[in-house]
Amino acid sequence: MSHQFPALSSGQKRELQEIALRIVAPGKGILAADESVGSMAKRLNQIGVENTEENRRQYRQILFRADDRINSCIGGVIFFHETLYQHADDGTPFVKMIKDRGITVGIKVDKGVVPLAGTNGESTTQGLDGLSERCAQYKKDGANFAKWRCVFKISETTPSKLSIEENTNVLARYSSICQQHGIVPIVETRGFALMEIMICGVVRLDGLSERWAQFKKDGGKTLPSGAVCSKSVLAALYKAMSDHHVYLEGTLLKPNMATPGHSCPTKYSAEEVAMATVTALRRTVPPAVTGVTFLSGGQSEEEASST
Repeated sequence: MSHQFPALSSGQKRELQEIALRIVAPGKGILAADESVGSMAKRLNQIGVENTEENRRQYRQILFRADDRINSCIGGVIFFHETLYQHADDGTPFVKMIKDRGITVGIKVDKGVVPLAGTNGESTTQGLDGLSERCAQYKKDGANFAKWRCVFKISETTPSKLSIEENTNVLARYSSICQQHGIVPIVETRGFALMEIMICGVVRLDGLSERWAQFKKDGGKTLPSGAVCSKSVLAALYKAMSDHHVYLEGTLLKPNMATPGHSCPTKYSAEEVAMATVTALRRTVPPAVTGVTFLSGGQSEEEASST
């Protein structure tokens, strides 16, 4: 008989679920302010601003000093490592600024996507080494939830079984480590297709050969609307979460919405996208999971909000 070691205490479970519930309280979402130094360079270069630590701090300060109307709309803010230790002009730590608004602070803990050897251009995510120590420190420094991203490649031959097993086990290990330190893990599963044909959070493998044939028949411009969520990936993910004794009530899932790709000629309404998304998740995500926090998935602010 298998045993759960080390087990979470009832107090730890209660704390994790309370944090998760605060983040996904009705009417609230997450502000992703976890741009890396490289990502910030792209953002600042667009407006002719040099990518220095001070300019990055000033940019984040503008976000965090928005008026009080955001307090009722944002349940959590994801920080980058650098951001967690930055201060406002008056010396107030950014962490305190956010917590004083009643908003939960989170932290991006993965170390980026790297190639997965032995596959056709697939990837895995690094950062498990030293994660326990980093989580312990982040908890002391004010972070109560974390984000980790794994990416799945969609093509005629991918995602492979190796990619699915590797990435879902990485996500489960990350989740277990976070929870041992009182940090709620957000599990981000992101899929991408060759030539940006389709945007999706996770991959649906059933009927892949038939859908790929239809894709080629259509000249590479569209995919059937059902090809946006993967029973296989999510089944493997939650099997791995179970094997690693992850407390699902203290987790959140972060997928893309079930949207068509940029090259798809068919335009779907917000209601159709929402129905496809909810249907897919109801068929795959265990009801014990506290909430789903969507990626915009390449949509505009208006499109993502209306969906």
